[in-house]
Amino acid sequence: METIVKRAAGLDVHKAQVTACVRVPGRGRERAQEVAEFQTTVRGLLSLRAWLKAHRVSQVAMEATGVYWKPVVRHEVPFDLVGMKGPHLRAVAAVC
Repeated sequence: METIVKRAAGLDVHKAQVTACVRVPGRGRERAQEVAEFQTTVRGLLSLRAWLKAHRVSQVAMEATGVYWKPVVRHEVPFDLVGMKGPHLRAVAAVC
């Protein structure tokens, strides 16, 4: 059985910034999408967490190179995190 996440986010984590995209229910059967960038400072990551909470996101997929994911995971505790490598994350995004 296929699981559909109604309120999901994808994070692309870099050394100095995180690009985040949320997809949530829109009008009718449509999906609303919003993209924002956050710095990887403590303040920026706390802002990211607040932004995800404001969108009532339940699951977050994250793509990161090297160790840049560690501070993000440390500040994203309230969310169900799914780590993915780039090609898999792009394949999932293409289906959405």
